[in-house]
Amino acid sequence: MRIKRMGTFLALLLLAVLVVLPLLWVSFKSIWINGTLDLLAPIRTVLEKDLTSVFSHSLILGVSVVAGCTLLALPLAWLMAKTPLRKHRWLDIVLLIPFMTPPYIGSMGWILFMQPRGYLEQLFPGAKWVSSHFFSLFGMITIMSLHLFPFLYLILRNAILQIGGNKEEAAAVHGASFMYTVRRVMLPLVFSSYVMGALLIFVKTLAEFGTPATFGRRIGYFVLTTEIQASISSWPVDFGKATSLASLLLLACLALWYVQSIVVRKHSYNLVGGKGSREKIVGHRGWQQALAWVYVILLLGAAIGIPYFSIVSASLMKLRGNGLAWTNLTLHHYGELLTWGSPSMKALTNSMGLALLAACLAVALGTWFALSIGRAKQLPQRMTDMFSLLPNTVPDMVLVVGLIMVWNAPWMPIHIYNTYGMVVLTYVVFFLPYTVQYVKARNGQLDESLRQAGQVFGGKPWYVFRRIVLPLLLPGMLAGWMMTFTISLRELVASLMVLPPSMQTSATYIFAQFEQGQLSLGMAMAVVSVGLTTGLLLIVNNMNSNRKWNA
Repeated sequence: MRIKRMGTFLALLLLAVLVVLPLLWVSFKSIWINGTLDLLAPIRTVLEKDLTSVFSHSLILGVSVVAGCTLLALPLAWLMAKTPLRKHRWLDIVLLIPFMTPPYIGSMGWILFMQPRGYLEQLFPGAKWVSSHFFSLFGMITIMSLHLFPFLYLILRNAILQIGGNKEEAAAVHGASFMYTVRRVMLPLVFSSYVMGALLIFVKTLAEFGTPATFGRRIGYFVLTTEIQASISSWPVDFGKATSLASLLLLACLALWYVQSIVVRKHSYNLVGGKGSREKIVGHRGWQQALAWVYVILLLGAAIGIPYFSIVSASLMKLRGNGLAWTNLTLHHYGELLTWGSPSMKALTNSMGLALLAACLAVALGTWFALSIGRAKQLPQRMTDMFSLLPNTVPDMVLVVGLIMVWNAPWMPIHIYNTYGMVVLTYVVFFLPYTVQYVKARNGQLDESLRQAGQVFGGKPWYVFRRIVLPLLLPGMLAGWMMTFTISLRELVASLMVLPPSMQTSATYIFAQFEQGQLSLGMAMAVVSVGLTTGLLLIVNNMNSNRKWNA
């Protein structure tokens, strides 16, 4: 017991250094100006440097993307919960593709498709007017909504499924029309779930960097994340401006999390009981099913078909000026990309090496933290649980600014900034919550009698852990490792901010090639990166399905 308490204390201390200290340091540096404490310094900095437009741009974009995701996700959630389309479970997997695609890659695909003389004009010459209107705030909202709507869709679909058909039938018995039932029965019951999903999307939009960095800069629409990155990455470096913007972004996100918790607590209803419920399926008519399929196909075409068509087409073109033609296709760029010793191959191997180290370290730390949390009955365990989730609740840009300032501070005894170690550390901090949650969920399924049985038969604690507990935790550890590895492999924000000057990863290589106009090589790297991570996920899922894990 004493060893366990010591392990929990050390885990809490390490999380405080890795996660809490950088966030506190950003907040402290934003209000500690010239040796004096000024709580209004961040607001004053924003006003003095005329950054109010950047702040308002972020808020407008967040509200607009929430509205766009609602328009896309709500009808789809209804169709997949209340119509015969619900039996097509494969659609749920396909609909996750936009959310699993890195935002900057999806944005690049849309730019290639909609730009003047882009693929849309080449396929449909009369659609030139569409391109001229797309490069605006509307286009940016469209791209980000198509990326984030699957998140809201899954939340709304599950909420609608939980309602069941009994409540609708009860309303119909009392003479309620369809629209009245939707307005007075369905919408209030899914309201808390919608608010939770909408606020999560709002926070993700505020924290998003990839789309604003590619599409937003093209239309001159700058937001908080791009301004923070420019303040640190471009000369003259302005840490005061960066910390002020980062602290305001952090404050806004934490306030939204607090509002979400209040709304969910006040508007939650018990929808699952012991009596069970009967599902009510609508839309049996042929024209209704046809209309539903048209909506789903159009949505999939916009969210998946257009960006991936553009990315793959650009990666296969000999010359951009020759446009879409069979004679203009080649695999030469893939050959150049995968040539050993080439800059692109070095970037890819750098990504794989850094992701491998980060995934292994994250699994080791995450398993330790998850075992320290246990059932989270005591305050230190609950604090460890809360600290381990912080990287998922704050914007990546804020966290990376804090990590840079802490690990580059003169008082820090270990100087890893501007080294490969800093990149690995940033990846670990970013994606540690995945491993902690996977292992914690798996550990919660293990009955205490398993450990007790091992001790009864004379097993020492380390033997019991190695031969009983660890094999049963392996599925959660493998899932956490896989998630950390795949996301680290294509992480852009951390790579842009903390990579040493002479080093590139696949994400920074794609970003640099796109910025420099070398589209074919950049898009070939995008195809390889997405294909590699997708293939790895399929292999791990197949391994898990073929092997039976007993808990």
